[in-house]
Amino acid sequence: MTRSRLTWLDALRGYAAAVVALFHLSPTVLGQQRHLALFAQFDAGRYGVLLFFLISGYVIPMSLERHGSLRRFWISRIFRIYPAYLLTIVVGLALAGAGWLRLHPTLYAETTTSVLGHATMLQELLGLRGVVRPFWTLAYEMTFYLIVAGLFAWRRHRDSAWWAAGLALIVLVLGRRLPGDLLAGSPGDRRIAAVVLALLLAGTLAAYVGGRRVPVLIVGAAGIGTVLLPLLDGQPTRYATAGDSSGAALLLAVMFAGTLVHRAQHRQLDRRVAGAVLALVLVAAGINQWLLDQTGLLRNSAVAAAVAGTFAIAFGLRHRAVPGLLTRLGAISFSIYLLHIPVLVVVSRVLRGHPFAIGAAFVAGTLAVAGIAFHLVERPGQRLGRRVWRRCDARFGPDVRVTGAATEGGMASTGSFGKQRESV
Repeated sequence: MTRSRLTWLDALRGYAAAVVALFHLSPTVLGQQRHLALFAQFDAGRYGVLLFFLISGYVIPMSLERHGSLRRFWISRIFRIYPAYLLTIVVGLALAGAGWLRLHPTLYAETTTSVLGHATMLQELLGLRGVVRPFWTLAYEMTFYLIVAGLFAWRRHRDSAWWAAGLALIVLVLGRRLPGDLLAGSPGDRRIAAVVLALLLAGTLAAYVGGRRVPVLIVGAAGIGTVLLPLLDGQPTRYATAGDSSGAALLLAVMFAGTLVHRAQHRQLDRRVAGAVLALVLVAAGINQWLLDQTGLLRNSAVAAAVAGTFAIAFGLRHRAVPGLLTRLGAISFSIYLLHIPVLVVVSRVLRGHPFAIGAAFVAGTLAVAGIAFHLVERPGQRLGRRVWRRCDARFGPDVRVTGAATEGGMASTGSFGKQRESV
């Protein structure tokens, strides 16, 4: 048993990764018909992803406030997520080259846009699929990083309630009125958007690493402006996962709901206000699909309630000791999330026609591959990140600092979302 201030988050993150992985295994083991029957009642993929987003919303601002350094935050984030991400791309392309994994046609039809989209992790908001399916959520993670960093740069990071409530109200009030492809509705527009986003991310990293106040404020404002991506471009093609812009806005609302919990916990926000806004986000998560096409009310409401209940239970038990197995699962959760699809491709090919053997091999293989990736790729990447930001501190001097309570510390690191019959 392990006891620390953040082990409950490790356990919850590991649980969410396991849920998503098992959701993707389900059609192979249970059969497509049984999988779809269960999916019609409860979208476990959506449940796992929303839980991930809620955790990210809680953790990311906390990691920024812990050190107050935007330079350190961005360098740590890049070296935390890109090594395993790039490894997954290499593995996916190798499997595709061997004929074992079928890449989505958009990767061939719009190669330049796809390469730039993968470089920024924003391919989902360009309407393109990733090398492996779970990459789509990373676009919303990256957008959240850009927005939150911008809010910190402009000293507006305590406005979590306004952001969560505003996004939830947009989902509930505007809904289908939001454009879905205003910024990237054609191949030419997508190419231009991909170039602009690549330049934005490169400029963001350069400004935050350099630490000079004026460039930081400029890229901070641009980062805040990336909220327009999901609001105006949530469904640039039929391949985007959110279903529409209101569904994309909902994902950001859930992340800011996680931030809201953190603020209320540390009395940076009136808990009655936090409770009201959290209830608003919960309602939006439950009924957004029904408002669009009068479907999915019971299923999505059940998912929203399950996400809230799961997080509430884990939060309530946060001072209890957590089994070491769960914390270890949390440590490798990012690699589980990224690499479980390549593992599934391999074991399904090798053990074709033996669903239960595939299931057992998938679980064992995913844990083994994720563990290896964590120790050989993720950890060295994190160590390298620490060396890089120390050298940057030595070279550039102190960067622009943000004020905030130094609270619990720690660097933390699929469902339908409008797709009626698709496991993502």
